[in-house]
Amino acid sequence: MIQNKIVVRYQDGRVMKGITSDFMPTKDIFHLVPMDAALNIKPLPVAVRELKAVFFVKDFVGDSQYQDKKEFDPTKPAPGRKIKVVFRDGELLIGTTQGYQPGRPGFFVTSIDPSSNSDRCFVVSSATLKVSLV
Repeated sequence: MIQNKIVVRYQDGRVMKGITSDFMPTKDIFHLVPMDAALNIKPLPVAVRELKAVFFVKDFVGDSQYQDKKEFDPTKPAPGRKIKVVFRDGELLIGTTQGYQPGRPGFFVTSIDPSSNSDRCFVVSSATLKVSLV
């Protein structure tokens, strides 16, 4: 079973870090084992409708001072469609997507910054203010 390191960001500002093995973009709920949980803890249910985004990360520490690049490198082709996401809280996410369609509950965005701690992000559509393909 594949276990993904994730950072879950709620629309109300809460953040949880942990591991999931059952996240599916089409499901309303998945389960999270918090990163500092005891070995015998039962995974916590996470309701996708309450989330802003699910970040699939390289590690849990990251660098809070690092700012991901917000511009595409014109010398490198972008895999997928270029996308700009503005969340309701004002955060800006720039990346590429393979499957954005308006009306869907969410979509994946891949970072354009190879130095980013985030490999990809599942954006919950209800947490966005504006989504545009660039």
